[in-house]
Amino acid sequence: MGVTIHAKSDSEVTSIDASSPPRSPRRALYYVQSPSHSQQHDVEKMSYGSSPFGSPAHHYHCSPIHHSRESSTSRFSASLKNPIRNHQLAVWKRIPRTNDDDPDEDNDDDDDGKSNVMRFYMLCFLLSFIVLFTIFSLILWAASLPYKPKIFVKSMVFENLNVQAGIDGTGVQTDMLTLNSTVRIYYRNPATFFGVHVTATPLELHYYMLKVASGQMKKFYEPRKSKRIVVAVLQGHQIPLYGAIPLLSDAKDRIQSVSVPLNLTFVMRSRAYILGRLVKPKFYVHISCQVTLRGNHLGKHINLTTSGSCK
Repeated sequence: MGVTIHAKSDSEVTSIDASSPPRSPRRALYYVQSPSHSQQHDVEKMSYGSSPFGSPAHHYHCSPIHHSRESSTSRFSASLKNPIRNHQLAVWKRIPRTNDDDPDEDNDDDDDGKSNVMRFYMLCFLLSFIVLFTIFSLILWAASLPYKPKIFVKSMVFENLNVQAGIDGTGVQTDMLTLNSTVRIYYRNPATFFGVHVTATPLELHYYMLKVASGQMKKFYEPRKSKRIVVAVLQGHQIPLYGAIPLLSDAKDRIQSVSVPLNLTFVMRSRAYILGRLVKPKFYVHISCQVTLRGNHLGKHINLTTSGSCK
């Protein structure tokens, strides 16, 4: 079997390179395989027979085929002797080449990661602060509950009473009642770490369902561990009776002998502000007192603490 070697001139190579499209920077790995033993034997015989010198050894050393075969054989044998290098080449061949990442993108990724971590820590801190502050507020609120204000009606005085005939707003003739009274209320704030703002609903005097007098207590602020006496005025002016209180109608000319049971009701509201306005404990005290209006006790204080008529 003959082997023909074609040599290319520099012009052909230049033209081929100029016409061929540009190649990628990857370098292909080529493996050169040496001819088989039979092919080598045939080439040697052909070279020996055609040698003009008649010396096979001389032809063997001078033939270009010998140099090509020797170089290819040496390369192939060297590759067989160095399996580690072959493995590295194979691994290098299998790994695809990728372009290097943009350093700006890496910096952006790092910044995004840091910002996410900072947001996570800030969220954890905010949630922890809210939980701790809520627990602390609940503790203060629970600690304020035992400090309920001490309130009771100390005394009451009916200053004047007048019953006379009159006409209501619709023109109906009936007896008209005029009444003035004063209520003294004892208030004490036992709290040790907060003051309270105190208000009250209108104080009302009723004869069963008929309201005969009412008044408003002024709001005030009571510091911690302090007390005071609050005075409220109740008045009833030209209240039509429509015969609802026959005792007064029958004895309007002799008021000194009348005795009318009345009911005093109101609600005291106390509110404390702890930590500004964040913790606001509230205390409501409902007060109801049974008091008797006597004509012969006008202008005299009626002690309501000893009688136990208030609850």
